[in-house]
Amino acid sequence: MAIHIETAKPDEKETIVALLEQGDLLTEDLPAGLPHFVIAKYEETPVGVAGLESFGSVGLLRSVAVDPAHQGKGIAAQLIDRLLATADASHLAELYLITNTADGYFTRYGFAPVSREAVPQAIQQTQQFSGLCPSSAIVMKRTL
Repeated sequence: MAIHIETAKPDEKETIVALLEQGDLLTEDLPAGLPHFVIAKYEETPVGVAGLESFGSVGLLRSVAVDPAHQGKGIAAQLIDRLLATADASHLAELYLITNTADGYFTRYGFAPVSREAVPQAIQQTQQFSGLCPSSAIVMKRTL
């Protein structure tokens, strides 16, 4: 199965929202223009999405979702690898994520749980951290 990953275009927002909603992920605070969002396509059909938001020297990995009909095929791994390469090329020092259920999955990429108090102010001020995600969500960090 040939999957290709490409930079998301602003006119694909509706498609991205649909993929995120299938995964019960947040859509309220998607950045305008979807900078640093990538979309996985099988032939021309969108099957996965992931995003990265940068705040100075730190970033927030967010919105990793794969269509349920295409899960288990390594698509999420390809999306994450692409965004880790983007974070590295952008010279980010640390990458954070917030999850309710996928902490075990993200440990394979070098992410480890971190206390909410240890999160940089720039990440704490995001809508995801400060209100959209429940305070019980796990915050994880990867040093780049």
